[in-house]
Amino acid sequence: MRRDVTSSLSLDATGPVHLVLAVAAAHAAAEESLTVTQDGVPLDVTEFEDQHGTRLHVADATAGRVEVRYAARIDGRAADLPVDELDRLRYLRPSRYCESDTLAPVAADEFAGLSGVELLAAVSSWVGTHLTYDGSSTDPTGGAAATLLSRRGVCRDFAHLVVALLRALDVPARVVAVYAPGLEPMDFHAVAEALVDGRWLVVDATALAPRSTLVRIATGRDAADTAFLTTIGEPVELVAMEVTATADALPEDDVRAPVTLG
Repeated sequence: MRRDVTSSLSLDATGPVHLVLAVAAAHAAAEESLTVTQDGVPLDVTEFEDQHGTRLHVADATAGRVEVRYAARIDGRAADLPVDELDRLRYLRPSRYCESDTLAPVAADEFAGLSGVELLAAVSSWVGTHLTYDGSSTDPTGGAAATLLSRRGVCRDFAHLVVALLRALDVPARVVAVYAPGLEPMDFHAVAEALVDGRWLVVDATALAPRSTLVRIATGRDAADTAFLTTIGEPVELVAMEVTATADALPEDDVRAPVTLG
């Protein structure tokens, strides 16, 4: 499978600021490019990579217009990520946006007796039918509990609720930012991953893009770990953003079938 992805950000910085970008495909693609410029002048960029392949690109800017451009072509599918005991511990704990302790009674009532892939399919379907996808309703500081109460949200909210419910049932789960061929409207996308039988399986309760085409960008406890842009310093305004993701095929996606991110 061949996938082509791009993203571009236009930012207005009001003063000195540390920019932390998470826009690159996890584990460097064979064909890719990333440029960060300010008022047309290239900025120095430093890359950091974590154990999941998340690549953070850091640049220092001053007041002015900053342009970020990324493009990559991904051929084939990546190998499954290794699993260690620290993963199991980290992704079972409640986190800022995934309050699994608060939602434990809901999870126990709704999914009693289910396990494995059957549980993932049930949680995905339950979240997908109990929430309405509404781009105008999301609160960037709200977590899974608030999403369940409002019954509305965007992809990050769907993913947070899935993760919180699974953790409440003692299934390690995490959030992944991805490029998503077939997504409409096109944007960065967020899905969940759950650890079942030694493999991280994708759960996307929005069902907005085929899981087998997704391209991993950033992996973490919740959206606090997977934001495409973090700024440290003076305020920055996001003036414009464009994301594209295409694949040479868009297969049908059966929510009951186990799928890993490739």
